[in-house]
Amino acid sequence: MTTTTTTRTPEPASFRDPEARVVYSADGEVLRELSARGREDWSALENARFFRRALEDGRIVATEEIEPGVLRHERLPFVSYPYEWPFEMLRDAALLQLELLDEALAEGFVLKDGSPYNVQWRGSEPVFVDVGSFERLRDGEPWAGYRQFCALFLYPLMLQAYRGVSPQPWLKGSLEGIEPAQARGLLPRFRRGVLTHVVLHDRLEAKHADRQRDVRSELRAAGFKKELIQANVRRLRKLVRRLSPKRGRSEWAGYREAAPYSDDDAERKERFVRAAGPARLAWDLGANDGRFSRALDAEYVLAVDGDERVVGDLYAALRGAGSKTILPLVVDLADASPARGWRGVERRRLEDRGQPDLVLCLALVHHLAIGRNVPFAELVGWLRSLGARLVIEFADRTDPMVTRLLATKREEAHESYGREQFEQALARGFEVERREQLGSGTRTLYLAKPTS
Repeated sequence: MTTTTTTRTPEPASFRDPEARVVYSADGEVLRELSARGREDWSALENARFFRRALEDGRIVATEEIEPGVLRHERLPFVSYPYEWPFEMLRDAALLQLELLDEALAEGFVLKDGSPYNVQWRGSEPVFVDVGSFERLRDGEPWAGYRQFCALFLYPLMLQAYRGVSPQPWLKGSLEGIEPAQARGLLPRFRRGVLTHVVLHDRLEAKHADRQRDVRSELRAAGFKKELIQANVRRLRKLVRRLSPKRGRSEWAGYREAAPYSDDDAERKERFVRAAGPARLAWDLGANDGRFSRALDAEYVLAVDGDERVVGDLYAALRGAGSKTILPLVVDLADASPARGWRGVERRRLEDRGQPDLVLCLALVHHLAIGRNVPFAELVGWLRSLGARLVIEFADRTDPMVTRLLATKREEAHESYGREQFEQALARGFEVERREQLGSGTRTLYLAKPTS
């Protein structure tokens, strides 16, 4: 099968690698156009044993050459970014990349870079997607991606492991990650790996910052060997594997046990969700432990929560179960992922990466409306913009959680918070098909479809 070039649309995030740029066909296929040099690397790569193994076991995205110099890749259900991953996902993505690099080096290949943006997910399974990043190793040259790996993988992981600081804001704030000089000021010097990969790294950069040097030629002349790269990669794998997240108290971990409604209410909610019908792509906003994500009749589910620990626990559970249909992400809906990068198109907003067919919004309205002061009209307007069917829950003013939230606010601050006002706002964007009051009497579920 061939696809004519006139119908191809470039992927905005792929322009930085002219040797292997990603484009999309008119019917949505993910293609990669190779330059002459890229074709030479591909011809060698497609016959490499490590590459064939990784394709077969799913660690590398499914790839085939459909015409000379054009590759076709498997299209994954949803694109996510490192600043939306909990610690455990970032660590597993780092380990996958180092594992593939180690195997590649043994057969004379290397990665051009060390970016977490080269990894995506089939649910809880990491998959390396940038086939164009593999190239033949040139004698005497170092791994060019080491600095990027440190800035975008290692330092963020160390920051949470050693300081208990979640790296998502850092990664969202800079697509280049954490610089060695920044990491040196943030991390404790005598913890594992900091002296080698942070302090010495920063010293070398400072020492040579003002010099015009051909480092590659110097290393080649000095007899630099690939075994040095392999040793460094293996040390990094060992270091990253040992890192574990340091976290403080989480208000939402264990929420199911402390939830302000009965087991019967939870079971009725689950039945209500199941009855919402099938979906290709569903979003579960405020997913917590993923109970209702699992209850959905959906081909693929985006399980979103703003609590990094909760999402980390959910990922670990899904990973342990081998789930490939639920993707857990850390997203604060009141400060969600913005458009980033060159001209704001390299990294897209959550809403621009795939339209859901069904959205769950359970036990969330009161947290946004009271906790984050989002008006009903704004919330409903945003949900309506998604163009999906909606399952939404409203908790009235007598609900224990609502009472607790209101206790921290001025008495007059949320006088308009009530069921009647919520239903009026909902009716401006949706047609309610079904409603059910839970046994507690303080919460109501709605199944609605967007108005035309």
